[in-house]
Amino acid sequence: MTENPIDRTAVLTTLAPYLESWLAYQGDYRRAVGIQVALRVDDAVVLDVAWGSANLATGEQLTTDHLFRIASHSKTMTATAVFQLVEKGSLRLDDTITTWVPELAGTALADVTLRELLGHNAGVIRDGVDNDYWQRGGEFLDRDALITESQANGAVFEPNEHFKYSNIGYSLLGLAIEAASGETYNDYVKREIAGRLDLTNTGPEYELTRAEEYAAGHTGLNSGDGERWEIEHVDTRAMAAATGWFSTASEMTSYGAAHWFGDVTLVSDASKRLLQRQESVVSAHGRELGRYGLGFDLRKVGERELVGHSGGYPGHITRTWIDPTDKLVLSVLTNSIDGPADAIATGLLQLIDIALASAANGEGHDSATLAKYTGRYANLWGVTDIVDMGGKLVVIHPRYPEPLHVHTLLEVVGDDLLRMESVDDFGPSGESVHFTRDADANVSSLMMGGMTMWPIDTFRVALASGHPIDILGKMSL
Repeated sequence: MTENPIDRTAVLTTLAPYLESWLAYQGDYRRAVGIQVALRVDDAVVLDVAWGSANLATGEQLTTDHLFRIASHSKTMTATAVFQLVEKGSLRLDDTITTWVPELAGTALADVTLRELLGHNAGVIRDGVDNDYWQRGGEFLDRDALITESQANGAVFEPNEHFKYSNIGYSLLGLAIEAASGETYNDYVKREIAGRLDLTNTGPEYELTRAEEYAAGHTGLNSGDGERWEIEHVDTRAMAAATGWFSTASEMTSYGAAHWFGDVTLVSDASKRLLQRQESVVSAHGRELGRYGLGFDLRKVGERELVGHSGGYPGHITRTWIDPTDKLVLSVLTNSIDGPADAIATGLLQLIDIALASAANGEGHDSATLAKYTGRYANLWGVTDIVDMGGKLVVIHPRYPEPLHVHTLLEVVGDDLLRMESVDDFGPSGESVHFTRDADANVSSLMMGGMTMWPIDTFRVALASGHPIDILGKMSL
């Protein structure tokens, strides 16, 4: 991804405080409840932070140790378990589901294969004809209810007619794992996935004995002045293979790293090539909605080809992206139904790649020189960050979720004089940025593209006065 060899760990460790600041701004701006984030690159966790609340009702602050329900991330674990059993010769991808769940013989699902179920190409009903259990209107399906629902209502399409995402289908894969391994799904994956990686804060199902360790789930906001309510955690029963798992952001990066090529702790590289290979392009109404492999989402962010998954459990929204060749994992966990996990993950990945590209593209300045200019500034038009990214100064607008499309490079051309990069732009590209300092050499204001900005704390005080420009104008004279 980069033009010259660089110490990526050093670059991203230096960037980490700004990444934390950016996600905190995004969380506050979006009225999120809590956000837990971890970033692993090569062999180092360079970011492991938490922002916001674990429980709004009690006021408990979120920490990096709180457990989150990671929901459909569970499908990556289930797919991994299937491939472990394939590697052992215990089952085959072309086995029909009735090979392992004979109760489905004679039904419309009798001939669907494990591979079709893994890729959501089996045409199976998503959650059942009555799935109000997703909003606490009943319990998740147990084994008997899962079999009954699959027998009566399981087939919606013919196999391979449409991509059709299905929690019922992945729950059936959990039953296949049980039959092929000779033990419960939960016991098998605890040992063969969490156990192999020494993950102590990751497991396939809600653990009541650890209830106090979980971040509370919260409802979404239904209006601008809406309120949130807590949503209790429950057992997902026979649907754990589709949606039951819990973890922390940090441990999710350990799990994600096991899907880098060259790491065979969980499965071989040959299995990873099948798991991560595109099976479906998901499109509807003239728009691409996503891409999918076998248990893994596929997405390109910038130049990165990523695999991973999202998760939507009542009260928790989560997202993990893995770069299996460039050896990077980012996990973002949130604890409300409208939690911005996907947007935060995309924005952080873009910031990471801006910094790595800056570091790779020639000599930058030393950190002491750049520190004179970095900070968060504001005026009536918004908030602007000037950030040291890989030895270069970069303008980032923290309000925007995708910084790649609105960032600007700055060149130091003199003492307290910078110049914006020369590019095609609707803004003031190629123009100067002038800094003004107080008697203690601290920045009192700057002029960017002909408009004055102030350190954000200064601006907020003036804004609260009701006459910000009058006051700030006098301060700039």
